[in-house]
Amino acid sequence: PPTPLHSSPLSQTASRRCKVRLCSMHTTVLAVLALALSTEAFSPVRLGARWASPRALQSSSTDEAFGASHTSFYTSETKKESYDSLEDVLAAKCEDKDVSTVLTELLDACAEITEALRSALVTVEGSSNTFGDVQLTVDVIADELMWQTCKKSKVIKVGASEEEPELREVNEDGRYTVCWDPLDGSSIIDNNWAVGTMVGVWDESTGFIGATGRDQVTSVVALYGPRTTVLIKLDDGVYEFTYGAEGQEADWICSRERIQISPDCKIFSPANMRAAQDVEGYKKLLDHYMENRYTLRYSGGLVPDVYQQFTKQQGVFANPTSPASPAKLRLAFEAAPFGLLVEAAGGSTSDGVTGGSVLDVKIEAVDQRTALCIGSTKEVDRFNEMICLVD
Repeated sequence: PPTPLHSSPLSQTASRRCKVRLCSMHTTVLAVLALALSTEAFSPVRLGARWASPRALQSSSTDEAFGASHTSFYTSETKKESYDSLEDVLAAKCEDKDVSTVLTELLDACAEITEALRSALVTVEGSSNTFGDVQLTVDVIADELMWQTCKKSKVIKVGASEEEPELREVNEDGRYTVCWDPLDGSSIIDNNWAVGTMVGVWDESTGFIGATGRDQVTSVVALYGPRTTVLIKLDDGVYEFTYGAEGQEADWICSRERIQISPDCKIFSPANMRAAQDVEGYKKLLDHYMENRYTLRYSGGLVPDVYQQFTKQQGVFANPTSPASPAKLRLAFEAAPFGLLVEAAGGSTSDGVTGGSVLDVKIEAVDQRTALCIGSTKEVDRFNEMICLVD
């Protein structure tokens, strides 16, 4: 009978050679691994990137092997043992009880809009607003919820919506004029991107026409994304509230308090880039951002593009205008509410023409438009120098 393969001399020789080769390969692999671990590209920060802290990731900005992640800005917020409720914060940080009331009512409206957005389909309503823009079902729903809030309120006297920019009295015994953009971002909501609501509140003592954004008693900006968060201006600064947080009894809990926007930034959001073809200063400003490796964060929605300045505590949003690319932003419905929040958080604003604060522009019409730069102070100053030609 034939000799079993395992016992043949040739088989035994081949087996010994195989073992030698495997041992040699094993030694080589260990040597390569040891060399790799000693290099920067495989430092502990790299191997632990999924679990590394945001600061660790940001500190590795010189390592090209890790791609572009070093240009991102991650949250540094840590979980707290407990969070204050909206009611508790308003009691401590809002002296005027009527302001507290209107804020509670407006956040209730934002909660209702949140629930509506979770179930409503994004379809054409079959109508258009006064600007000729086709209205979506969600636009109409959000606007109707805001009007319902105004009509039920005992402190709101006059309301005005961006969808129909005219002042309507809802309660003759009320005190405040409330102007809102019910759902900013209609052109991107069909992508399921973040959208928002902006609200400005003026007291009857200043009125509305002839007043300025600085006369607002408070303002509210809601961001509807994976979560719903809202920024509000209180007596001592800007606070963020989160809706429906898991494990929390209150509907709204305070997730950030007394937010500050740094004067320096490396995040830019350039709107109306068509104007760069007509405005040489804007083209140069965009070149400055790119040449100095700023991080682009722009979605085309005003609310998420400016809101990030409060979560990242830095950033600049620029929207200059030109004859071929005129102003689209509304002073009362968009620029003023956000301007109040940004300046209260230590940032700056520009009207895009004189270089003055957008909060000092007199409101002469409900549908007044404006150019805008808003965000970190040094970048707004740069905008003014390059576009408004202000020294």
